[in-house]
Amino acid sequence: MAPTGPNGKSLVPLVGYLYHSSPMRYTCPAKAREVEMEFKPIVELLSSISVIVGVPLAIFIFAYEQRKARANEEEEIHQMLADGYTDFLKLTLEHPDLKLQSKHATPDLNEEQTERMVTLFAILVALFERAYMVAYEEQMLPRKARHWASWEDFMREWCRREDFRNALPQLLPGEDPQFAVYIRRLAAEEAARA
Repeated sequence: MAPTGPNGKSLVPLVGYLYHSSPMRYTCPAKAREVEMEFKPIVELLSSISVIVGVPLAIFIFAYEQRKARANEEEEIHQMLADGYTDFLKLTLEHPDLKLQSKHATPDLNEEQTERMVTLFAILVALFERAYMVAYEEQMLPRKARHWASWEDFMREWCRREDFRNALPQLLPGEDPQFAVYIRRLAAEEAARA
């Protein structure tokens, strides 16, 4: 059965008319192959250009996106750690009798105060260890080195306190060995400056 249009009439005569009146119709198959052969090198050239340009461009875009994602991830980690340190500072304000905002050891603490202070120091050491584990590397890019420098400053600030340095042997067992070596070195340097 022949295809029909909306008016119910056969479309076969219309298709035949369009084919025979088309300027793209070639009566000679050799002429069609000749036109095809003229376009083949152009198509191959365009294909080669797209591969030569497209593959390196795709690699560059992929590498750029990966670097951007890694930078965003590092910034997010840094912000989470900074928030953790801010929360710790808020804890120190909740215990004014321990005088943890002072640069010097707090003298004459009773047993309960000493226990609270050691607990707060344990929280701080755990935070420092977490920062060390995720942010510290021997060779760092400048942006990452700036972030780490702020953490080292925080550690040095606390290592200047004699009571914090004295609590380290009690706090460091079970912590990462490399972190323990690192913070002990900072504590020794700060004790020598005191």
